Order: sequence, then C-alpha cells, then structure tokens
Amino acid sequence: MLDFSRIIRECFWDIDINESEIKAIVLGDDFRKTQFLFEKILLNSTKMFNDLSLFDEKKLKTLLSRMEVPHFNSEYVFRRKNLAEVYFFNSELLIDELKWVA
Repeated sequence: MLDFSRIIRECFWDIDINESEIKAIVLGDDFRKTQFLFEKILLNSTKMFNDLSLFDEKKLKTLLSRMEVPHFNSEYVFRRKNLAEVYFFNSELLIDELKWVA
C-alpha cells in the first residue's frame, strides 16, 4: 500500500502536487514528467523500493536504464540507482562494501 501523503511530503516538499497528479503522471505518456517523478522518488523516498513499485516493470526498467548519474551528489545517486536495479531486476551489485566476501 502506497502512502501518497508520505511520498508528497518526502519527495515533493518543493512542489505543489497531489495524489491524483502523481497517478496521472504514472499512467500518462509524457516521458519527461514520468522521469521527473521517478527521479524525485528514487532520490528522496525513505521507502524507495515500495514507492518505485508505482511504475510497471517495463517503464521502471526504461527509467533506470536511461537515468544518467549527475556529477553533483554522484555517489549517492549511483548507490540508490544500483540498489533499485539489483532489487527489481537482479542486476549486478556494484557497491563494493555491500558485496558478499567469499
């Protein structure tokens, strides 16, 4: 169950948006708006995995693959992006300190 009031509070504190607008973006075809929503959730949500489940699998895979890690805050963004890729798509874990040592 998604808590839209928490998502709005954590991820959109700087923007006036409501639950119906978020749902419209998720269901809509405007990739730029969808990417914006995705990045706000990926970078700010305390329940990232749960909140990213807003997106269907195909759309989430596209969003993750097209996302470029910026120079600003790159380590933080890289880690969150990689964790989402591992969690949803069983991709390779690229964060050394989280890898199992055999």
